[in-house]
Amino acid sequence: MRKPIIAGNWKMNKTIAESLEFAKAIESASISQNVDAVICAPFLSLQPLVDALKNTSVKIGAQNMHFEESGAFTGEVSASMLKEIGVEYVIIGHSERRQYFAETDETVNKKTIKALSADLTPIVCVGESLEERESDKTNAILEVQVKNGLQNISAGDIAKVVIAYEPIWAIGTGKTATSEQANEACAFIRSVLAELFGKEASEQVRIQYGGSVKPSNIKEIMEQSDIDGALVGGASLLSEDYLQLVNY
Repeated sequence: MRKPIIAGNWKMNKTIAESLEFAKAIESASISQNVDAVICAPFLSLQPLVDALKNTSVKIGAQNMHFEESGAFTGEVSASMLKEIGVEYVIIGHSERRQYFAETDETVNKKTIKALSADLTPIVCVGESLEERESDKTNAILEVQVKNGLQNISAGDIAKVVIAYEPIWAIGTGKTATSEQANEACAFIRSVLAELFGKEASEQVRIQYGGSVKPSNIKEIMEQSDIDGALVGGASLLSEDYLQLVNY
């Protein structure tokens, strides 16, 4: 049985003070133990959140990292730096990183391998554009992204990876794939994983849906057979909404 994972992606939002205010609002709240609850925050807020929520079940994730251990990479953060401060998850290959910061399937692959080696849980994002969906290329795009992004990862390690299906056309637009569309895409991703790693291993991988998920639609999304969680953007910024999401 795959344990659902609900992760908030704050993107470039919240100062340290605002992050701590959020943490204070949820630290004593009841959070379902049947769900892995995660907050992926800007780098500056990571350690404060780890410290503030250490006595809760909420885990903290970064939104990006570099695939090298150290070096002349101005502005970057390494996996070991994240691990040292208590971060447990890291988002890799979000569509905004691909669109604005030249992220590729190759860098996604390098970062995923590095995250696993550092005992971080990578949340690997894949998804198609509106043009690609309307051209009936969704499965082809997803297959390429999954195969290239997960090269040289063993069947033993693949269960440690979380995959987030995020159709680009549904991120921050207010548009949401129907629960059936989202489930079809997640089921296809699982079939690609079965081809790469075997059916048994593919059944252990948690696949999230991301794309204008909010408290009003989370329950319907989570009822689908191949959706094991959600990667939530704007709707995770308010503490009351986040609590509704993780307690769907």
